[in-house]
Amino acid sequence: MSLSTREHLVAARSAVQDVIMGGEKGTTVSGSTYPKLSAAPVGQQIHSIYKDRLKGFTSGGQYARNNLMSMMDEGRASGDGHVKLFVYSVPDLARPSFKGATSHDFREAHVGEWFGPSWSTHWFRIHLKVPSALQKKEHLEFHWDANNEGLVWTEDGVPLQGLTGGGDRTEWIFPKEWRDGKEHIFYIEMACNGLFGNANGDIIQPPNPNNTYQLHQADIVAVNLAARALFIDFWIIGDAAREFSDNSWESHEALQIGNAIMDAFVPGNQDSIHEGRRIAQRYLGKQIDSAKVYESGNEPIVYAIGYCHIDNCWLWPWDETKRKVARSWSNQCDLLDRYPEHRFACSQAQQFRYLEDLYPQLFDRVKEKVKQGTFQPIGGSWVEHDTNLPSGESLVRQFLYGQRYFESHFGDRCTTFWLPDTFGYSSQIPQLCRLAGMSRFLTQKLSWNNINKFPHTTFNWVALDGSQVLCHMPPAETYTAEAHFGDVKRSVSQHKSMDQDATSLLVFGKGDGGGGPTFQHLEKLRRCRGMSDTVGLLPRVKMGDSADDFFARLEKKAEEGKKFVTWYGELYFELHRGTYTTQANNKRNNRKSEILMHDIELLGTLATTLDGAKSSYKYPKKDLDELWEKILVCQFHDCLPGSCIEMCYDDTDEFYADIFGRGRKMLEDARSALGFYDLESSESGGITALNTLPWPRSEIVKLPGAASAQKNPEYGLVDATLNVVHVKTLSADVNASHATIKELKTGVYELSNGDLKVTVEHGHITSLVDLRADRDIIPPGSKANQLVIYDDKPLYWQAWDVEVYHLESREALSNGESELVEQGPHRVSLSTSTKISEQSWVKTTISLSASVEGQPSYVEMESEVEWREDKKFLKVEFPVDIMNTEASYETQFGIVRRPTHYNTSWDMAKFEVCCHKWADLSEHGYGVSILNDSKYGFATTGNLMRLSLLRAPKAPDAHADMGRHKIRYAILPHSGPLDHRTVRTAFNFNNPMTLARTSSSSPQSSPLSAIRLTGSPALILDTVKRGEDDEDVSRGQLPKRSGRSVVLRIYESLGGKARGTVETSLPVRKAWWCSLLEDDWEAVEVLDKEGGKEVRVELRGFEVKTLRLQL
Repeated sequence: MSLSTREHLVAARSAVQDVIMGGEKGTTVSGSTYPKLSAAPVGQQIHSIYKDRLKGFTSGGQYARNNLMSMMDEGRASGDGHVKLFVYSVPDLARPSFKGATSHDFREAHVGEWFGPSWSTHWFRIHLKVPSALQKKEHLEFHWDANNEGLVWTEDGVPLQGLTGGGDRTEWIFPKEWRDGKEHIFYIEMACNGLFGNANGDIIQPPNPNNTYQLHQADIVAVNLAARALFIDFWIIGDAAREFSDNSWESHEALQIGNAIMDAFVPGNQDSIHEGRRIAQRYLGKQIDSAKVYESGNEPIVYAIGYCHIDNCWLWPWDETKRKVARSWSNQCDLLDRYPEHRFACSQAQQFRYLEDLYPQLFDRVKEKVKQGTFQPIGGSWVEHDTNLPSGESLVRQFLYGQRYFESHFGDRCTTFWLPDTFGYSSQIPQLCRLAGMSRFLTQKLSWNNINKFPHTTFNWVALDGSQVLCHMPPAETYTAEAHFGDVKRSVSQHKSMDQDATSLLVFGKGDGGGGPTFQHLEKLRRCRGMSDTVGLLPRVKMGDSADDFFARLEKKAEEGKKFVTWYGELYFELHRGTYTTQANNKRNNRKSEILMHDIELLGTLATTLDGAKSSYKYPKKDLDELWEKILVCQFHDCLPGSCIEMCYDDTDEFYADIFGRGRKMLEDARSALGFYDLESSESGGITALNTLPWPRSEIVKLPGAASAQKNPEYGLVDATLNVVHVKTLSADVNASHATIKELKTGVYELSNGDLKVTVEHGHITSLVDLRADRDIIPPGSKANQLVIYDDKPLYWQAWDVEVYHLESREALSNGESELVEQGPHRVSLSTSTKISEQSWVKTTISLSASVEGQPSYVEMESEVEWREDKKFLKVEFPVDIMNTEASYETQFGIVRRPTHYNTSWDMAKFEVCCHKWADLSEHGYGVSILNDSKYGFATTGNLMRLSLLRAPKAPDAHADMGRHKIRYAILPHSGPLDHRTVRTAFNFNNPMTLARTSSSSPQSSPLSAIRLTGSPALILDTVKRGEDDEDVSRGQLPKRSGRSVVLRIYESLGGKARGTVETSLPVRKAWWCSLLEDDWEAVEVLDKEGGKEVRVELRGFEVKTLRLQL
């Protein structure tokens, strides 16, 4: 309650007391007008009845002709005399441009017609003539509703405003100049999909391809603005009556005000509308019709920011997203013109690019709003991406490409990382944010946890290396708030960090399928603020600030000594764990494309900086950018996790086909520039192994030439000790190490090399002996490489979720007969078939290569799977004779350790977790690592290690993962602790050396050794690339930098301080530590050494550093 209201009540009560008591206690006032006799009985209100009565004032149904709804408009016009419709129905589900569409013939159309099928487009040309009876009305709109999305265009092709349909955002305010009685023309582009696509049943079901939509409204409407305003007044007052505590004065007063408005209303009487508004102002204040309501001077604690979450793909295909962007952002430009307090936060550089390319006039309008400070780019990333599955370098590129786009187009970088809807957050995000110029982070997804409630709202989130960002999770627990009374109330009632700071962000606007804030949202917030200043109790909300303003205030408090709580490590999301596995081929393509880009950039950098490389070769910056942008968009937080409809993955298959087709050609060009040629080329030189990893590798590789039934494949040894890349044919070397296989009894085989002895019984590994450690890592009676299948029926979100109860349905699959595939002497292999069902099977080949001195041996499994299951989950188990309460998992640029027990609900919640190339369970002195080439889901329970292989959800993609799959994984025993051997072996496993031919037949030094990182084996040289703005590669987005430079990304992989030396034969003049965005931060000394230069480096545990070498 405000001070003025309280003073009024006190004064009123005092006056009554004076009348009753007179000047002296106990005396009667002769002039009192208080009646002596009771006129009639007066009863107490039955609050539940009076509350229910409120619903009838603004509802449809039987009272619609007698309540406020009967006066929402002052007149309508439709039909051929006023609204003529003509349509061009686009064939083949195409989405033509305005020019392309309007060049066709249009036929006559009418309200009541049906249009389809799903995903089709229909362009309407509309001839509008305002009748004389409406020309002088206060406010005219065109109302269009076909229950689907649309976009209004001018006659000459300027996009104006989006339409949502289904009663939501169906209005367009046409120009006042059109009240001249003449005919005016505009267009509406109809998309045959709703805000959430074309679901068949509930929204996540696969889309119905045959939906049709009926056009049921195309009207000129004279809107009764006073009635519309009273509708929203009454909405908020009714919420106060219902949602404030029944015991509060504020709830009682709202109920009285609401009923008084209803009592004052007379159907058909405009004066009663105005009287209702005056009554409402007693509760809401007198400034609610303008932005002045926020200028009371009272301190707010809730800061509202408009936002429009548009999934780049989800329940609709990629191309529809491009139109959703235009529809949604044009709406916001319109609202920014009409509501001066409105501020719109907008993430995802890719969507700005869509607008720039496809809607240049609208993009110019957005740029002007950005310049004015009302349309606010935020987030700093290319898309709102997944953070569990992309590689570390992919996360870097999200920031690099996003920040460079925002800077080059709008003049500023983002300082807040904005990721409200992603399914968990990697433990290295805070570090990468800081390295990309962002110190703040917003999300809210952890409010969806279905086991434990996340305990903080505003806190310091700390990465593996100790870097921190200030994180805020809006306590309204949504990024698509409807700006209701309840959203404002929950912004305080659900705030978990009140001890440190009571302020919060309220992120509001239609989202997921786009749309953004509506005028109703903005009007409701004005009334909420007016209520707070007039009555009190509801937290004060403010508009007009940015999300950055909000975070800046928090940072200032931290600088002044405020101690925000800390959260160390990953923000694990206790839901959507199935997304580590769903859409396996999409995930495989992601990892393979990341590796491909690494190799292209490495070889392309060397080919443009080394003496002796072909001078005609040019670093393919434009092509690299285009491929990276495709990879980054495919890492969107519904796409890469696997939670989109089938049409999205048809599109990503095309994206990846382009990435691999063009990428392999770019790789071949770079190889040729360095003197490496295809094995089929005319070059007569020797065979070379290309090692694109930053350490020497000695391993056995298969030589070209098909093996016959009588002859095993021929193998060669890459001997790194010679510092050459020449491959030695093993068949000519009698001293080479051998691998052997023998059948011990029917169905039981023994595979061995100098390091390991493996017993395989009907396809299961029943013994794996480390010969050097004299230790069997498989517990007696256990079976490793055991395929298991589970029922997989989550509570609702099929593609997203796997629930803990699925573990109770475990079924071990029985194997069929085994057969020898290779019998040595350099590699042995055994193949076993497993029947899953009548439609599904697995063929697994277990292989062991001859041991190589100084290199760890592992047992490799390669599976071919035909998968035709329904809501099943396929995994492979490895019980090991190791005990620890924690297992280790590779994450981006580091390691995450997670419990192997269920001591607490927080531990049990991690029954399925994310890993990258390896997971490890080690005890003092010994451990076991499981490697993979394309999988991300894993679990370690006690001593059981379990790799997730395939799922079979039926929504939103009815055919998710159906078909043929190839999967590689391996088991790597190791003496001693988890260390660089696992890290490097997993890299090697994912990066097989490729063979090439050189012009020389003699061993030679590899140009790939031109840049080396020596010293601590924990240091990883992860990326070698050219500088973004080097004058010979720059594309001109940002100022060019003179000369050539090479950028190195280095990280510490094991969790401790590490020192090393970058050694190079390149002509380095200067060196700097720099940001991920390649801003020079700190000069580093360049030392001379024999044959080149060197730079000494030191990194703390799990630190990521970027070194720029100026040539």
